[in-house]
Amino acid sequence: MEIKIKSIHFDATEKLEAFIEKKVAKLEKSFEDIQKVEVQLKVVKPATAQNKEASLEVFVPGNTLFVDKTCDTFEEGIDLCVDSMRAQLTKFKEKLRNR
Repeated sequence: MEIKIKSIHFDATEKLEAFIEKKVAKLEKSFEDIQKVEVQLKVVKPATAQNKEASLEVFVPGNTLFVDKTCDTFEEGIDLCVDSMRAQLTKFKEKLRNR
């Protein structure tokens, strides 16, 4: 699985990127056929609370799943995105089984 991280309006630290890769890699436990994950991090309004936007775009055979969250920290946003994506992947897998 390929993981691409894109940060907009700031430079992500190596520590943040390592955190993201570790969290996102766990999605493969929910769905083995993930081809690629694109992570986008964006500072929406500097100097305000809830100004960090994190999004995950997960590419699976024949479909793309998307989730985004806005939080105080990117770590919190990634945690919420990964949890939400795990639920989407579980539903997607069930839908495939029922075909």
